[in-house]
Amino acid sequence: MKKQLKKWWPSKRKLMQLYFALLFNANLKGFQTGNIYEGNTKSVCIPGLNCYSCPGAVGACPLGSLQGAYSGGHSAWFYVGGILLLYCVMFGRLICGWLCPFGLVQELLYKIKTPKVRKSPVTRALSFLKYAVLAFFVVIVPILYAIRDVPLPAFCKYICPAGTLEGGIGLLSNAVNDSYFAMLGPLFTWKFLLMVSILVGCVFVFRLFCRFVCPLGALYGLFNRISLFGVTVDEPKCTHCNLCVGHCKMDIRKVGDAECIGCGECVDVCPTNAIHFKHVKPKTSSGDTLPETVKGHKTARLITRSIAVVLMLAVLGGAVTYYWTADTQPPVEQGNEIGDRCYSAQLNILHGDGITEESVDPSAEGRITIINFWGTWCTPCVNELPYFDQIATDYADSVSVIAVHTQMIVDTAPDYIGKYYPDSRITFASDLENEGYYAALGGRGTYPYTVVLDENGVIQNIFVEALHYEDLQQAVEALM
Repeated sequence: MKKQLKKWWPSKRKLMQLYFALLFNANLKGFQTGNIYEGNTKSVCIPGLNCYSCPGAVGACPLGSLQGAYSGGHSAWFYVGGILLLYCVMFGRLICGWLCPFGLVQELLYKIKTPKVRKSPVTRALSFLKYAVLAFFVVIVPILYAIRDVPLPAFCKYICPAGTLEGGIGLLSNAVNDSYFAMLGPLFTWKFLLMVSILVGCVFVFRLFCRFVCPLGALYGLFNRISLFGVTVDEPKCTHCNLCVGHCKMDIRKVGDAECIGCGECVDVCPTNAIHFKHVKPKTSSGDTLPETVKGHKTARLITRSIAVVLMLAVLGGAVTYYWTADTQPPVEQGNEIGDRCYSAQLNILHGDGITEESVDPSAEGRITIINFWGTWCTPCVNELPYFDQIATDYADSVSVIAVHTQMIVDTAPDYIGKYYPDSRITFASDLENEGYYAALGGRGTYPYTVVLDENGVIQNIFVEALHYEDLQQAVEALM
């Protein structure tokens, strides 16, 4: 009976993985409300791979923060880089084995009883792929876009399965976010299929994503040899029997190299007790650790562990309570500056037949919205309108384009729309009396004038100039 219970009871490492998965996603209220926590702790990077957009996430993803820091100036780069360097030097890939929520997901999937793909020279060769992913998608592409002042977290946008699972599926699974389905397009389809492929692959291949793709693991692995914590070998005791390498499911060449996640399973199979965790006394030949040779030390160790468990549970309980009672989304003030919530207004819609009784509120579209203030009398406005029309077509599933004509000779607008844009996806509207909406959003007599909102109606870009297609595309892609 005791053996059966031990078989089904999770290991200490599994319990630690579960603990940190809960701690990093302690905003349980987010799963109920369908909202993302945006409080102060979101500015701190957690060690493992956990999506910022997960409804439960209380911290930032280190990879997403690193890619965003390229466009955030020196202070952002030093802040994020400093935190990541601290994690690297302190723990190395021990984080992958003990603290990463997505690592836990992969290991649980691998427990499903199916034929397994064992490691081989092929898997060892594939383990180098993650370094290419790190170099290209986390460093080169984001930096190239940052030089053009257009942030692009390439890995998060095109690859990260944790983001799709925790952020995408996490938000879409809540009924309050049903409107998000209208924003889905080819990019989400690609990421969803990639996520499913990786998760299915993890059933047959141990930690498939971690071993072959994850750039965070690649970065941490570079510091495994010098990290303060991890697994090490007492060389005088080692007989080089390679039982440790053969037993390990990762593609290690030796204990503690860049592929080692510090799980500690090799400690138990070493016949000479040569392997141990750094700063932990190795076992004696009898199998007992040195401190346990005295009964009093055993009691002290039990008391210490009990206190640690109580403190950890208290921290988790306190975190869940705090985030349950905290404001998950601090109120955003209305205004006409970047970061303000856009003013609402009911604008009459224009058709080729004239001004209608229908109305549109640009601030309440529930998706990315481009508001363009224009006039038929304004040559730059007329010249840039085809670019807005093309954006409205290319991003029809996720972007609303609202062209607001000034009150100045507004009577000419219907004929112009009917002649040049009879089937356009642009929503044409008329400004309020005395250009009220234009003035409310910060217009000061200059046309064209364009304001870009995110799906929450918050102002993200303001353009006091004529735009080209590439300008609009970059603004849209940055928000998507």
